[in-house]
Amino acid sequence: MLDGVLSSFTDEQKRRLEAARVGIAGAGGLGSNAAMMLARSGVGCLILIDGDRVEASNLNRQHYFPEHLGMAKVDALAMQLRALNPDIRVDARKLWLDQGNAPALLQEADLWIEAMDDAQTKALFASLALAAGKTVICGSGMGGFGGYAMRRRRVGGMIVVGDMKTDIDRHPPLAPRVTQCAAMQADAALEWLLTGSVGDLR
Repeated sequence: MLDGVLSSFTDEQKRRLEAARVGIAGAGGLGSNAAMMLARSGVGCLILIDGDRVEASNLNRQHYFPEHLGMAKVDALAMQLRALNPDIRVDARKLWLDQGNAPALLQEADLWIEAMDDAQTKALFASLALAAGKTVICGSGMGGFGGYAMRRRRVGGMIVVGDMKTDIDRHPPLAPRVTQCAAMQADAALEWLLTGSVGDLR
């Protein structure tokens, strides 16, 4: 289904992408958009974790449509991913991540994208991922419009993307910057899957 896109990759890169298992913790503005981009890039398996349902207020920035209202986010997202690429393997789990279930879940993917809203949960998940020896790609600062330039920096096994300043609690989360941050997370994931490393963006 994605032969046109995959023609850009070598046979070895195609094998890496097809074999990859990427976990996405959160299926909101960051997670839903990053998942669609990774699917379009040929990633073979996505593990989606989120306990929430699609609400009307989500439609301004998340990859959902009015027909998805009331559905579990992971189910609505899985449906879209399979419509895009029927061959993709999607493991959709409607649950909230916490200290009890995260350690076991972390072992199920090669790489994780942290895409949650709550600052405390984000920090907990990132710390557990690092303790488990997993690379985790976090978003930090994507609120409002205009403003600070987005960037990427690596701190050990954690890659952080965003403007590092605009908290969505004080600046409304809008589609352009949220999607930009999600794209940077997906790009970092693709770089890690294809090269085994991710560096800072300057």
